[in-house]
Amino acid sequence: MTTSTARIRVGVSTCLLGRNVRYDAGHQYDAYLVETLGRFFEFVPVCPEVEMGLSVPRPTLRLVGDVADPRLIFAKSGEDQTERLRAWARTRLDALEALDLCGWVLKSDSPSCGLERVKVHAEGGGGSVRKGRGLFARALVERFPWLPVEEEGRLHDLGIRDNWIERVFAFRRWRDAVAAGLSVSKLVAFHAAHKYQLLSHDPEGYRSLGRLVARAKSVPRAELTEAYGLGFLAALGKRATPGKHANVLHHLAGFVSDALDAADRAELARTVEDYRRGLVPLVVPITLLRHHLRRHPDPWAQAQTYLEPHPRELLLRNHA
Repeated sequence: MTTSTARIRVGVSTCLLGRNVRYDAGHQYDAYLVETLGRFFEFVPVCPEVEMGLSVPRPTLRLVGDVADPRLIFAKSGEDQTERLRAWARTRLDALEALDLCGWVLKSDSPSCGLERVKVHAEGGGGSVRKGRGLFARALVERFPWLPVEEEGRLHDLGIRDNWIERVFAFRRWRDAVAAGLSVSKLVAFHAAHKYQLLSHDPEGYRSLGRLVARAKSVPRAELTEAYGLGFLAALGKRATPGKHANVLHHLAGFVSDALDAADRAELARTVEDYRRGLVPLVVPITLLRHHLRRHPDPWAQAQTYLEPHPRELLLRNHA
């Protein structure tokens, strides 16, 4: 399966790149984002508050009112900036749609960019709750519901980080497949290549997508593309577990088991179970399995995206 070799475009809150755009004229430089992921991603910076015309520095903004539909106001003056941001966001998202973005990293706790648990203040200063979402973040996920979106704070959790990165690379493969012309036969091949990657996250999601693929000829192409794309990203959004990984590894081991002697079969099975028990990271059984597949090739198994869903240089499976 061919995948674009160009760096993947990912939207990002501008302050995370080290640019001084925050309300206090500071930034929130994220070293992992810039120095590690920046080798693979082309970042498209967006700062809603500056781009809508506010100054640097500027008065503090906050969300006020109904958690489900809060207003964005200046904390001291009470001046309402809600419609100003919404109008800007509509235009900006129109432009962003043409950039073929495959992911987004938002600044946590921001009244414009925060994805979850943003503080929403009661009218009249009667306290606050952490149940809100920034106004731009809300517009972004409503406009692009399939886009892998995370906050930089949550990316400090290794499991969340790995899952988000995996989804970004998978989304790039999906977009490349669609751009190349998604015939039914190509969709079947795409689904087959992602079988074990999907099973490591969401077995029922994989089966549901399989049922969709099975009736692909009777589904209008645009409807089929949207339904498969949304289901594909939703399935990969489920957290993989050691148990699901181990089950997948045992299935893949079946492609080489007949060619191995008893000692090699026992070593491979033992290594998978060591991973399941948390004694070794995921990279250990994956490396051993890839070794046996090189010695005893099976084109179908070797084409599985599960074996290399993202660049090995990221070392994501060295701690899983």
